[in-house]
Amino acid sequence: MQSSYSFTSHTWKRLIKNKGAFFGLIVIITATIISVFGYVIAPDNSPNADLQTVEIQAKKPGYTQQFLKITTGNKTESNLFDEILNGKKNNFQLIPIKGFNISGDSLLVNKFIDEDTAVVQYYSINQLTNNNPASIQKNIITKKYWLGTDKFGRDILSRLIIGTRVSLAVGLIAVLISLTLGIVLGAIAGYYRGWIDEVIMWLINVTWSIPTLLLVFAITMAMGKGFWQIFIAVGLTMWVSVARLIRGQVMAIKEMEYIQAAKALGLKNCRIILRHILPNILGPVMVIAASNFATAIIIEAGLSFLGIGVQPPQPSWGLMIKENYNFIITHNPMLALIPGFAIMLLVLAFNLLGNGLRDAVDVRNS
Repeated sequence: MQSSYSFTSHTWKRLIKNKGAFFGLIVIITATIISVFGYVIAPDNSPNADLQTVEIQAKKPGYTQQFLKITTGNKTESNLFDEILNGKKNNFQLIPIKGFNISGDSLLVNKFIDEDTAVVQYYSINQLTNNNPASIQKNIITKKYWLGTDKFGRDILSRLIIGTRVSLAVGLIAVLISLTLGIVLGAIAGYYRGWIDEVIMWLINVTWSIPTLLLVFAITMAMGKGFWQIFIAVGLTMWVSVARLIRGQVMAIKEMEYIQAAKALGLKNCRIILRHILPNILGPVMVIAASNFATAIIIEAGLSFLGIGVQPPQPSWGLMIKENYNFIITHNPMLALIPGFAIMLLVLAFNLLGNGLRDAVDVRNS
């Protein structure tokens, strides 16, 4: 136990001394916090950050707009956990305005149509405020869109924050699936060898020969489009690299003296694999897990961009690029570039962490 603790402590110290790996770790921790508490952090905490105001579509970062807030129904009851998980359902409507004026018991607003057009509309103050005219100022709000709005008038920052959850979720689930399949099949092939090894290696080579994106297309088309389908499809395409790595590691370790001693003592093969072999190859497994995490994020973004990944209105960074890529050659390229930068940063973070883990667990560099 002491030896295991010392190795873990030594690995951690070496990891945090690596500036690139430490930067990647900070980015990943930050992204995880954002994904968990996204609806608490996001300016638009409606489900899927899908509050649309088409009059203010494709606005540049820093855009500010005044709104008239109109209650549309009874306030829906929801608990805190549900709001953190799914967002808060809105019971109001936001009407963009250029200005307002109070005349008696009526509110006159200049409804915003576009930069050069406005329409005058009248509202009863008593109806807006539930017979409390003194609170009319609460119905006039001003919102700032820090990263601008998309072609539907939705807040880019909010959708970027909620989209972090999709990217991390697809990475996590895909890595869990790939590690489970890869470790089981790789360990069996490397330990037992013989015809079992040949069958598993044949399956690995066949899967490896198919282009990853083409295989994901086939699995996605068979399972259908959707949130969970894309996770499973990505995970089922990445297990081969894990299996090959585990197989090679197990083949090397099973020839060591302590494994031979365990066999001589009559320990079962399952116990030898689980208790004596797999714990000694966790280092390479962590490295390839970090690499597969980055790969899964890129594949998900690509599939969502092509329209067979996460479906609207659920926010995904790849889907955001698809919805706004035509603005790259027009007046507002940042609508597509911002989610692209987010993908690049998160993938870079996982690659840096993977490189740092590789160096930290390599005892030859001690």
